[in-house]
Amino acid sequence: FGMLLPTIRHADVAAEVLREIPHLSGNILHDTHTAVLMREHGIRRICTRDTDFHRFPFLEVFDPLAA
Repeated sequence: FGMLLPTIRHADVAAEVLREIPHLSGNILHDTHTAVLMREHGIRRICTRDTDFHRFPFLEVFDPLAA
């Protein structure tokens, strides 16, 4: 376990994600930062009820309360 912190590649990974998924703005930007950090660290799966994460095709979203 640990914290996901930006690496020296952070700006490049963020730019890559923003090119792949244009028009991200507003409240989704916090989720975008989380998704960028996940991609940067090679994490592909997130356990959340926040449906905004479905916007990021490189993430597998797992809803812990889904039937």
